[in-house]
Order: sequence, then C-alpha cells, then structure tokens
Amino acid sequence: MGDTDPPSGTAPDPGSEHATDEALKALAEPRRRAILRLVAHEELPAGRIAEEFEVSRTAVSQHLGVLKSAGLLHERRDGTRRLYRARPEGLVGLQSFLDQMWAGSLDTARRLVEAERGISDDDQSASAG
Repeated sequence: MGDTDPPSGTAPDPGSEHATDEALKALAEPRRRAILRLVAHEELPAGRIAEEFEVSRTAVSQHLGVLKSAGLLHERRDGTRRLYRARPEGLVGLQSFLDQMWAGSLDTARRLVEAERGISDDDQSASAG
C-alpha cells in the first residue's frame, strides 16, 4: 500500500488522484453504472437493487462493495436492511479530470482550425489588442 492510499475499508479522498482512479475502475463495469443510476435520486435497499439485474444477489453485493470502496455509494443500515444511495461528491475528482481533458481537447481543436485557416497566435493577439 502506498503512502497516499486510504486505510483499508475507507473511501478515498474525493478529490485525490487515487479516488479518480478508483471511480474510473468502478464505473468501467456497466452494471455498476446502472446501480449508480438506480440510487442517484433515491435510497434503495440492496434487495430492491438486486431485483433489477439478472445476476445473483451475491454478484450485486460485490458490485455494491466496489462502488462503496470507490467512494461512490453511501450505505446506511436500518435494522437488518442495508440502504444505498449515490455519493455525488465521490465523482468530484473524476469530473475535474474530465473537465481538464475536455478543455484541453477544445484548445487543441481550436489550434487545429486556426492552423488550417492560417491564423497564428500572434494574429489573434494583434486583433485583440
């Protein structure tokens, strides 16, 4: 375990690079994305979540565990039931990563179009000033 890894059993710091990596790994599996959509706006018991999928409850439980470990789900116990809801703050690092990628892609696209049209950065500075 590295110095920046969270203690076992706890969710990573939402803004950390480790949290972003864990969120990406967790969301790579389509059923986990479907689970997050289910609990995005309402808290649901594990059994109700499992009813939505044609896999065993054990498989759904494992998916819930991965999402929880990645900091994307909150689990609350109510007697013997476990209730789950999405943790939007668990996506903060991922959203920031995607925003940076998108901004970089837009800047690259702008430069390509300007290069194709023969517009240089110097031309833009002169017309702006």
